[in-house]
Amino acid sequence: MTDIAIIDYGMGNLLSVSKAFEHVAPQAKVTVTSDPAIIRTAAKVVFPGVGAMADCIRELDSRGLTEAVKTAAAGKPFLGICLGMQALFDHSEEGDCAGLGILPGQVRLFPPEAMHDTAGNKLKVPHIGWNEVRHARAHPLWNGISDDERFYFVHSYYCDPVDRAVVVGTARYPFEFACAVARDNLFAVQFHPEKSAAAGLRLLANFVTWKP
Repeated sequence: MTDIAIIDYGMGNLLSVSKAFEHVAPQAKVTVTSDPAIIRTAAKVVFPGVGAMADCIRELDSRGLTEAVKTAAAGKPFLGICLGMQALFDHSEEGDCAGLGILPGQVRLFPPEAMHDTAGNKLKVPHIGWNEVRHARAHPLWNGISDDERFYFVHSYYCDPVDRAVVVGTARYPFEFACAVARDNLFAVQFHPEKSAAAGLRLLANFVTWKP
């Protein structure tokens, strides 16, 4: 049986994510797959992604993966990364597109009128680079990771959950937004742990040993 299934729907840093898991869990069987049967039977599931939500949802549907993703998110340790976090929500302003509806909330564009720092300098969108992540509440995946540790981001849209209780991490650009959410067996992040050096690898290692 696959220990960690990384969902391949044609969008995502699949090689870097799989290599990062192989590094932190060399004894685990890590499988990059588009096979719903493997996703259903895997012990843990990772849902990565880069790009637009409309493309993500279309590719999941066309490959017969939508129900497998929803089932995994409901019943086993599940990690969403970047677009794999955004797609969990109800709707995205990007293309006025419906998401998977696993978590209530919207995915919103960084508003141009708000994108200035405290000195009035214009901030670029997409938000690209290292940013501090503040722990909104304790979670096993934060174990060994200090509050305000820096992680690597690449995104133009941010998640706005209806239920603020799911927010476990926030970042600021220039306003505070949810960059990590968790509920039961599900954990998802806007940043890229596979590109976030030691802190990112620690988060992935924590996911490997997590028993929700």
